[in-house]
Amino acid sequence: MSRVLERRRLLLSLMRQVTLEQGSFGIAEIAGRTSLPRSTVQDWVKRLVAEGCVAAQTDSRGRHGARFVAISAMPRSTCRRVFTTVDGEEVAIFHKCLSSACAGFCAHHHRVAGGVIESVERDGNLLRETGRLGRIPVKIGLYPRSAVGVVGLRREADLVVQELLSIGGPAYSLSEMIAHADGVLEVRIDRNDSLVRAEVVTRGLIHLLIGIDDTDTPGGGATFALALALLQHLAVLEGVQPIGHRVVMLDPSVEGRTAGNACSYLELAVDEKARSRVEEHAVRFVGDEAFSQEWGVAIREGFRIPPPLLEFSKKARTGTVTRDEAMRTAEETGARLFGGRGAIGALAAIGTAGAPIEAQLDPSIPI
Repeated sequence: MSRVLERRRLLLSLMRQVTLEQGSFGIAEIAGRTSLPRSTVQDWVKRLVAEGCVAAQTDSRGRHGARFVAISAMPRSTCRRVFTTVDGEEVAIFHKCLSSACAGFCAHHHRVAGGVIESVERDGNLLRETGRLGRIPVKIGLYPRSAVGVVGLRREADLVVQELLSIGGPAYSLSEMIAHADGVLEVRIDRNDSLVRAEVVTRGLIHLLIGIDDTDTPGGGATFALALALLQHLAVLEGVQPIGHRVVMLDPSVEGRTAGNACSYLELAVDEKARSRVEEHAVRFVGDEAFSQEWGVAIREGFRIPPPLLEFSKKARTGTVTRDEAMRTAEETGARLFGGRGAIGALAAIGTAGAPIEAQLDPSIPI
């Protein structure tokens, strides 16, 4: 058992013991019994409250600290966030798990089941899948069959409904846990003996790609660092679900580069009402924080990359492209460009979305 899990087990066990003895516990009591700093115990309490294992009983009042009760050793949900984006007839499903093991389990079983799922990718605790609207039956059962699969995807107005079929542990997750995940609006359950059919309802969000480039100079700055700062800035806006950040290497021999000619792009799931605000924040933030006056931003909706944009990115990875080429490609593919020369690399960055990380970092690998 890892040291983190062992400490979690010991602290939660003590919290439950004190709860049974006294009806509740305080930060100071747990710190005193474990010789841990109060700040460490407080961090653990916040974490266990988020997991649903501990609940607040009373708030702090004057010299009296807050009181808590330990509910269970079981997390309320291993599903932290579930959200979906829509691009035409295709849907991208994002599932942020409490552990990479859970994400890996679902990735394996969804891949084995097939159904409407066309691609499965796991990045640490984040499971990303794409599928097409429709319904394809799957066979669910015990090994060697899949224990859970996505049977169907459909739209209900601005909502996305995932239909899943499961047995065993995944059935428990669908019936008891996933409804607590951030982003899930409703879970409709239908039991048939050991099988559980569940419809998971989420909003159909806009998939936003934001590329940036030429934000640094030989004297300072780094585009990847600015991209990460931008992601943190946008992630706290209402109606925004952050997906991730990628670094993309373009032609390393092009003239005018500051170093290796790397650019970056971000992926966000955005509510329709937040879209224009996110765009305004992104452009203003990059303009204010960039070291270079040649900074550029490219923004496009959707996760499917059209052929003209893909071809533009391929050319930028192996040679020189012009601002005019970038403008024509952007107009043809629905992208919006801002800033100076960096808009070329920013557009090329988002054109690689969906490619493997290894290919994005090595221009010699085809995308």
